Amino acid sequence: MTPFNFTAAPARVVFGTGSLQHLVREIEALGAHRALVLSTPEQAASARRVAELLGSRAAGVYAEARMHVPIETARGAREEARRLGADCAVAIGGGSTTGLGKAIALEAAGGTVRFPIVAIPTTYAGSEMTPIWGLTEGGVKKTGRDPRVLPAAVIYDPELTMTLPLGLTVTSALNAIAHAAEGLYAHDGNPVMSLMAEEGIRAAAAALPPLLRDARDLEARSDALYAAWLCGTVLGNVAMGLHHKLCHTLGGTFDLPHAEVHTVVLPHVLAYNAGAAAAAMARVVRAIASAGRPAASAPRAVFDLARDHGAPTALREIGMPADGLDRAADLAVQNQYPNPRPLERAAIRELLQRAYEGARPD
Repeated sequence: MTPFNFTAAPARVVFGTGSLQHLVREIEALGAHRALVLSTPEQAASARRVAELLGSRAAGVYAEARMHVPIETARGAREEARRLGADCAVAIGGGSTTGLGKAIALEAAGGTVRFPIVAIPTTYAGSEMTPIWGLTEGGVKKTGRDPRVLPAAVIYDPELTMTLPLGLTVTSALNAIAHAAEGLYAHDGNPVMSLMAEEGIRAAAAALPPLLRDARDLEARSDALYAAWLCGTVLGNVAMGLHHKLCHTLGGTFDLPHAEVHTVVLPHVLAYNAGAAAAAMARVVRAIASAGRPAASAPRAVFDLARDHGAPTALREIGMPADGLDRAADLAVQNQYPNPRPLERAAIRELLQRAYEGARPD
């Protein structure tokens, strides 16, 4: 067996239908007293509902979370937390909202002040299980890891995902699969994360067909949220490779939608890495086959999963400008980082071209 190191990241998870009812208990367990409730503008009603549930423990609502966490939004949230005397955040929504909570916690950590986050995911992004933060400034998205931004508690309530539109449901689940797929070939992976990754991919793939038939299938929603937990945990415990670096570049620089970028790019990055990560690709194929979709290769299995469930398969479909492909390739190789296959500018440029056109991987 390949030698490995494994350190479990501390995180409390409360999973189950109706688990939102435990929010006050979780806030009390943290020793917090004034929670700033965060959301996107579209989920302001949900944020207000959470504030009502918190009662006197709610400091206020900040419903200004934005995709890729613009630095201006982060500064506004930090100022609002200071103004209201908040000592914790409750983030209800997807990765954008959780990311905003992390931005507040990151600044507080810089001043050695503890600012815990309780995350309530309503998508399958998985960022609630990671210590990874991201901020976009001047058209460039910067990311980093800091254990102090890892949410202290996560409440997974499948009922809260019932109204997630089908299109976003599919791309969000594929975003989760991307976390797990990269975990299978991460240079610092380990057997525990590989087991979680394979099961996460299987659960996500298995949840999509019933949701395509009935988007309000609570059991399938529960399975998808279970997959998000597994896949997010993997992402939080291993290093990111080309896929995530490339998606952060495309999202932050060209303001492309997060989950859709992951959905489109993943098959092509798997194709790029396939020759250098055969064992990981075999596990991806096995996981998706276990969900009832046998395939000849990991890249094609993921591409077909997206296509057959109505997800976008081309960067041009989601707003990527053709004249930005060269810049994206340049940015992708600006800094070296671990990846199964070395970063080659020409090959990455070809990868981007195929992703732009929506070509099915070979």
